[in-house]
Amino acid sequence: MKALSEQLTDLAARSKKTEDVVAAAQEKNRARLESQRDKLKTSIADGNAKARERTASAEAKTQQWWSDTRSSVDARFAAMRAEADERHAEKDIKKAEHRAERAEQDAADAIDWALYVLDQAEYAAIDAVIARADADDLALNG
Repeated sequence: MKALSEQLTDLAARSKKTEDVVAAAQEKNRARLESQRDKLKTSIADGNAKARERTASAEAKTQQWWSDTRSSVDARFAAMRAEADERHAEKDIKKAEHRAERAEQDAADAIDWALYVLDQAEYAAIDAVIARADADDLALNG
C-alpha cells in the first residue's frame, strides 16, 4: 500500500488533471476530449477491477462500504471518526496497532474512492461537451 502522503499527492495531481480537462471542454477541443474520454474508460475499468480485487479480500464491513450508495459513504466516515476518538483512549498497544492499520486502510480506500469519482466526473463533463457539439453540428447542418 502506498503511503497516505503519496496517495494524497496522486489525488492532488488527478484533481489538477480534471481541472485541465474542464478547461479543454470550455475551449471545445473535441479531439483532445474524445482522446481523454477513451483514456478515462480504461481508467474507470481499471479502478473497478482494483476495487473488486480489494473488496474480495477485505472484511465484510469494508466490502459493504464499497458497495453502499453515497449516503452510506457519509455514515462510514462518521464511523471512522468515532473509531478515531476511541483510538485516542486506547491503552492496549496491540489493539491500537490493529485499529491504526484499519484507519490507514480506510484513508487509502477513501482516496481511491475520490480518484474513481474524479474519473467519473471528468468522463461525464467530456461526454456532455461532445453531446453539445453534436447537437450544435446537427442544428447548423439540419
